[in-house]
Amino acid sequence: MRVIVFIVDTSASMNQRAYLGGQRHSLLYMAKNAVETFVKIRQRSPESHGDRYMLLTFEEPPFNIKAGWKENLETLSNELKNLQATGLSTLEVALKSAFDLLNVKRMETGIDMYGQGRHPFFLQPAVIVAITDGGKLAYSGGIHEELNLPMNNNIPGAELTREPFRWDQRLFGLVLRLTGTPPLERVPMGFVSRDGSPIDAICEATGGRSYAITSHRMLMQCVDSLVQKIQSGVVMYFEKIGPDPPLSTEGKDDCSTVFAESSWQVGRRMIHVPRSAKGYAVGFWPIPETFWPDVNTRSLAPRTAHPVIQYTCTNQNPMIIENLPFDKYEVEPCPLTQYILSRKQASTCWQVFVPNSYRSSESGQHPFGYLKASRNLQSVNLIVMPYNYPALLPLLDELFRVHRLKPTAEWRSHFANYLRTMPPYYATPLRRALTRMGATNLASTLIPESLDNYLSYSIVNYLKRLKHQAKVEFDRVCSELGRTPQVVVDSIEVIPRSAFCKDFITNPNLIEKCLNSREQMNEFPGFALALKEREMRAQNFLNPFDIPRSTLLDQVARMRNDVHSMPVGQTKNGREYLKRIAPPLREIESTPVRQHMFENSFKVDKVCVMVDEADIDLVGGSSSQSGGHGAKRPSESPNPIPVRPSKRKAGPLPRDFFFQRPFSPLSLASPSPQPSPIPMLLGDMEIRPDSPLPNVNSPMFSSPTVGRVDSEDESDSLLVIADYSIDPPAETSLLNGTSKCTLTEDPPGGNIVMPSPLQTLTENGTILRLIQKSKPLKTR
Repeated sequence: MRVIVFIVDTSASMNQRAYLGGQRHSLLYMAKNAVETFVKIRQRSPESHGDRYMLLTFEEPPFNIKAGWKENLETLSNELKNLQATGLSTLEVALKSAFDLLNVKRMETGIDMYGQGRHPFFLQPAVIVAITDGGKLAYSGGIHEELNLPMNNNIPGAELTREPFRWDQRLFGLVLRLTGTPPLERVPMGFVSRDGSPIDAICEATGGRSYAITSHRMLMQCVDSLVQKIQSGVVMYFEKIGPDPPLSTEGKDDCSTVFAESSWQVGRRMIHVPRSAKGYAVGFWPIPETFWPDVNTRSLAPRTAHPVIQYTCTNQNPMIIENLPFDKYEVEPCPLTQYILSRKQASTCWQVFVPNSYRSSESGQHPFGYLKASRNLQSVNLIVMPYNYPALLPLLDELFRVHRLKPTAEWRSHFANYLRTMPPYYATPLRRALTRMGATNLASTLIPESLDNYLSYSIVNYLKRLKHQAKVEFDRVCSELGRTPQVVVDSIEVIPRSAFCKDFITNPNLIEKCLNSREQMNEFPGFALALKEREMRAQNFLNPFDIPRSTLLDQVARMRNDVHSMPVGQTKNGREYLKRIAPPLREIESTPVRQHMFENSFKVDKVCVMVDEADIDLVGGSSSQSGGHGAKRPSESPNPIPVRPSKRKAGPLPRDFFFQRPFSPLSLASPSPQPSPIPMLLGDMEIRPDSPLPNVNSPMFSSPTVGRVDSEDESDSLLVIADYSIDPPAETSLLNGTSKCTLTEDPPGGNIVMPSPLQTLTENGTILRLIQKSKPLKTR
């Protein structure tokens, strides 16, 4: 995972205008455009998968962190658009916050491996791009002439490294030296010079550099160059020791000029760490520490951010044996690599050392690798081998070729002497190397396990405690992101009254005279008088006529700064702006609340249901008309509520249900049109209000009380007509102008059951009730 940190200068000096394509834009606009271009170019690379982007400003921490470890690229883009140039040029505070934000994650993961050697393959490469105008470093107390990073240890474990940065973190500064007028002549494309501002010193200390930008074209060139510098590698400080190398006969003319400059002897150089097919850094051997670890040591000595690698210019033959693993790192192009390649000696090497890595000064320092040019003389590689490899490689070659993995006592004695000169943190990788070479059984017997306990108990517990504290600090920093600083209102504190004012209240001679003004002498501890706001609050007006006349000019100036200074790519984000506006208040009960909370939520309650011929209740009607066992008592209210027939259940029809038409009572007062006659069903009797009632003695009935009607089946249906002289009821049951009623008969000899709701009003005030009792229908 590669980390890219952008530090954008948000001081007030970034509001100055620069000439760009016939228009004048602020330097802050140029900085935003540079960040957007950087991200777009980086996204085109297939290696950008897994990159982490961060954004910091010149505000006070922790409010200067706009996008950190847990924010995505979309959040960074939104925060970048909302940046405003108001504040001071606190570059040192912004840089320290960026380094702390990166180092707290390193301490949590423990990739620095303090006291256990430096592992180049345990890295977290980070590129920090600071975009500023190169102005004076201003703060609340004055102006700084030099860039001095605050060395307060805000994160756990910061005292273990002398510098605030690490060896895989590089800083690059883009200093905008743009003018507000068109350039008189076109600046040629090529090498961009360094800037003389204080940021150049810290950039060089981290292994980066600064760029003096004088045109927009040069800015895009530098951005493209910085994208190419996002590589997996660490920075080391190379230093030549011993005499100068003799001039080679082959490359004497080529290296004479380089040798005269002597810039190749000392400098910070970056080595590229190879990655596997899955994208992970690979390696085997560590780089020695600058001290010898001791069990009796109570604390660790602080290390430098960049390890000091010393090399001698004495030509040596490169040593290697079969199946012995080694690490190969390519050194970036620099004066040192140019000098080595100009010698055109691919068969020789220069040994490298780490000062103070030996156990005692008597034994002297031992090499851990060498510098060697490639066979095609296109690059220079740093080969990392086991510590003191000139003594170890002959022993291993003798073990495999001469002794055939059966070491003698003399060989064991020589190998034990080598282990005394080897730092103990090389024991674990040496066991893995022997296992890889085929000496699995000898790996544990030749290298004792006591070498693994080279750190004291207090140091081990201290490192574990630092990892836990770093995790807590990391969670705290991530939780504080997104917070806005509290707005401090200008106010005047109320000064407590003086002793002279107390005399007016406590002196008995003045109490009566000052009784009326005593309220004006009350004490108000902790009170403050708020001043009128100096800056107008931002307001969003939908109608321009809503702007007060007294603030019209201020509103126009604010609109000119907020709208017309936006980048071209942001002028089309009107919909996103409308989405952020708070929605208006809703109307009070604008839409009716549905009462149906179950079944279909879109079902509408229909009070009046028109019954058609097809709407036949196949279940048997309501419980009040069925007359079966367990029937509910009919309602006695004058306005009975119609009961909706229950839905038919799936399956065959029962044999003991009654076939009956549903009905819907309507009021007599409501007129209804004359419908067409309803067909006569079995057991139904049709009576129209405009026609005379049929006489009981008519030939249609065989008896005034009981009559027979033939049916389709063999059974007979009983038809009973009863005539009563009672007062007409208040309401009658009508259905489409036709009155219908049914009457049931108990077993023979019983009474006739007449339900009260089923009654028909005739012309002479009599009530006619009619029912037909038939057998259940047969299903096909």
